[in-house]
Amino acid sequence: MRSGSRLSERWFNLVLWLVAIAFAVFLIGLGSLLVGDLPQVEQRYTTEQFLEQDQASATAAALKQIRRERADLRRLSEQGELALDAARAASESARETFANWLKTRDATQRVDQDPGLIERTKRLDALKAAERAIEERLEALAKTGLDLSERETEQERIEADLRGAAEAKRDAALRGQEMRVFGYRLALTLPMLALAGWLLRTRRRSRNWPFVWGFAIAAAFAFFVELVPYMPSYGGYVQYGVGIVITLLGGRAVINALQAYNERQKADEARPDAERRTEIATDQALLRLAKKACPGCERPIDLANPETNFCPHCGIGLFARCPVCTHRKSTFERYCTACGTPGSSGAVTTA
Repeated sequence: MRSGSRLSERWFNLVLWLVAIAFAVFLIGLGSLLVGDLPQVEQRYTTEQFLEQDQASATAAALKQIRRERADLRRLSEQGELALDAARAASESARETFANWLKTRDATQRVDQDPGLIERTKRLDALKAAERAIEERLEALAKTGLDLSERETEQERIEADLRGAAEAKRDAALRGQEMRVFGYRLALTLPMLALAGWLLRTRRRSRNWPFVWGFAIAAAFAFFVELVPYMPSYGGYVQYGVGIVITLLGGRAVINALQAYNERQKADEARPDAERRTEIATDQALLRLAKKACPGCERPIDLANPETNFCPHCGIGLFARCPVCTHRKSTFERYCTACGTPGSSGAVTTA
């Protein structure tokens, strides 16, 4: 009968699991850096890279010229507004002076002032004509500004169309780049996942099992967690597809294992009692007995009955008498708890 694990062995196993977790943490950190830095192998796309350079340059030059002309026109308009304000002020002042002069003339009834009336009227008409000339110049500037505004609007529309086409090309290039980068990440994480599965299947019971489990944890984390933020809109199909395949394979393996276990249990139950007991670990047998289950077939048994010495389901011996002190003991215990006699030192009699 195989002996159970010692306390020191359990502590060693705990330390080895800590080694496996630490190895997985460092692998996860390295994997996250690699996955995050993979986009650097691709160039950065900008809208300017996809513009029709000839048309874009011509449009930009035309817009620059139009805006320069509008700036000049704005300055001329501001100067014209100042000149118009000055002309209106001079005209208003002249009209007030002329009105006062007319009142004086009407009061004195002097005919000899008629030449002065004509002269003053001419000066007032000249001021009004100057004012009107400035207004006409401002109207011409406004019309020119309207034409420039329409030309600017047209050039801006052309530029917007060019940039819209360039952005569409850039978005298509970015989608292609996103798929390539996702392919790089998938090419890094999927083989890791496959290698982890192979290692778990073939090396999980080797002396280097902590590194096998650490690598498996890191690979699963990299594929199912680290890859998620970088997936394209339909990248989840890959993740869920792989998950379905792994679930199918794992489920099929569990079904086969269950069937093999049942067949193995049936074959074991047909073997001799002493031969079966030697293949059950002491700790495992005592743990199952503590749960009131048969160590051989794992079916429930009534241990409260002191007459229960054999499993009623598979017939394996559960209790016997020590050949030295006749103390009732479990057949899975290596030594008698009453006298310390080894179980193999003499024949074990049925209790």
